[in-house]
Amino acid sequence: MNILSIENLEKTLKDEPLFEGATLGLEDGEKAGIVGRNGAGKSTFLKTVMGNLTPDEGKVSQRAGTDMAYLEQAVSFSGGATVRSYLYESSARKIQTLLSYRKALDEEDERKYQHLYEMIEKEGLWDIEHEYLAILESLGEKIDPDRTMASLSGGQQKKAAIARILAIDPDILLLDEPTNHLDIRSIEYIETWIKSSSKAVIIVTHDRHILNECCTTIWELDRKRFYRHPGSFTSYLERREERLRMAEKEMARIETILRREREWLMRGPKARTGKDKNRKERIEEMEGQLGKVREDRQRSFSSLDRRMGKKVLDVESISKGYDGTELFSGFTFSFQKGQRIGVIGDNGTGKSTLLDILTGRIEPDSGTVDKGVNTFFGYYDQLGRNLVSEKPMIEYAEDIGKRVMLSDGEDVSASRFLELFGFPVSMQRLPISTLSGGERRRLYLITRLLSNPNFLVLDEPTNDLDLETMENLESYILSFPGTVLISSHDRTFLDLTVDMLLVIEGRRITLFPGSYSEWKERRDSSRAEAKETEKAQPEERRPRERKGLSYKEKKEKEGIEARMEELEALIQDLEASFSTPGDTELGTLRERTDRYGAAKAELEGISERWLELAEKEEG
Repeated sequence: MNILSIENLEKTLKDEPLFEGATLGLEDGEKAGIVGRNGAGKSTFLKTVMGNLTPDEGKVSQRAGTDMAYLEQAVSFSGGATVRSYLYESSARKIQTLLSYRKALDEEDERKYQHLYEMIEKEGLWDIEHEYLAILESLGEKIDPDRTMASLSGGQQKKAAIARILAIDPDILLLDEPTNHLDIRSIEYIETWIKSSSKAVIIVTHDRHILNECCTTIWELDRKRFYRHPGSFTSYLERREERLRMAEKEMARIETILRREREWLMRGPKARTGKDKNRKERIEEMEGQLGKVREDRQRSFSSLDRRMGKKVLDVESISKGYDGTELFSGFTFSFQKGQRIGVIGDNGTGKSTLLDILTGRIEPDSGTVDKGVNTFFGYYDQLGRNLVSEKPMIEYAEDIGKRVMLSDGEDVSASRFLELFGFPVSMQRLPISTLSGGERRRLYLITRLLSNPNFLVLDEPTNDLDLETMENLESYILSFPGTVLISSHDRTFLDLTVDMLLVIEGRRITLFPGSYSEWKERRDSSRAEAKETEKAQPEERRPRERKGLSYKEKKEKEGIEARMEELEALIQDLEASFSTPGDTELGTLRERTDRYGAAKAELEGISERWLELAEKEEG
């Protein structure tokens, strides 16, 4: 039975229909991944399903009593919001219940207060804030809850948004590019959560590993229509490959017919008959079909690099730190032509800083960077990708380079190069400001390639790129004859494009001669061996703990037990007073609530200590 039903949904933005007749259903626990080109309307679809946008046609309905929460791409929060208060800015029903409870408490509305109190008790909402902060810590961020959201990095803000939606634990999660700006460890945490959760999920993501490992259904948005593909992402790719093969056959058939029909058109007026008009219309229709088939064809290409000298780039003992904190030190490496190297590490370890140093954007604190005379960087960085301009995209591209030489010797114009990356001529005169975020990133990426570099440096290139663009980029990199350096959290992308890694960990940069999967396998194996070694450690070598309780600990345990009895009795009396409107023997509603919260917190704290002492007493 569907937990969410979408019927004939349509939405138009800027006079352009994004999707039409979308009819889809989501079952309990189903994990649906949405794929489609940048600008196709995937984010708009999620906003419409959530109710943040009103559909032009159709409706969205969910099972009665079902909670739905939405993780947007961009993290938004009110001015002055702290990490703690950000949790309560959510519009989710559970958070609104807690806020309504607080309001009823302030207004001393006993009837409303009692109803909300029972709801909170029944659903176990008292621990949401604790769960939120615990998840944030599991994502690698132990942040002071009173720290402002504005003071956090983009990655930390994204983790707070993820921690919030997971802590709320809705029945349906709508996730829009949840892995952007995250490190691999955080992405693996999200992946594990999705796989193990019984909740239904709709996710827009470019992360093919998550699509394949977590999703049970793929919803493809193609030319304004949604297509449902049951099964994993791999199954979807296999069906798409078969569709493209069929399209190639159809294209060959249409081209044969068109060749004959065009010859007929060239014969001149004497060959015309009364049926000429219909025949010409059929030719135009076939040419339109041929154009659609060509759009689906996989492109394989690479630009021809500039001549590269014997010296590419040498670094000697470089180090860098900020605000008294060292990021890395002692890194020495000689980059060579033809190397394809990945850079990995947790957020904040200095991956982007390393790329900025290597490309000459910033200076290291110590050490030297020696660039070869003929080395020319094409740097796709974190800042330039969010283009803001009224200039048409073709003019922006031609400012970088008017022509580019492909690896097969073909010399193509900037316009043709834009076409190869999914920007048809009909779009190329549009101002950059009208493009979606993903389209702007794609345009910026194209201009980095258009500059004909011989050393390609890519900082998180797959953020917000659609799958087709990533496949084209992978094809480009694999046939690129120069040097490639990629910082990425996309595990599949790394496996397909690099054959060695620079790993930033513990303020050191080390070289691993292999793929990401090989590195991960070795890392996991090392951790497992360490655990086995710890278990196998001889008993006599382990530090011996004193068994039983000391006299002081026995007295402490007795005191805790007495206090626990007092607190339990107080809590019981307060709970009874809450169900009796007007009972003021134990104080006002506010005073009783404060005492109740303090008693519960104290009981929880001393119970943990009592358990420690009890376990030690048992030996």
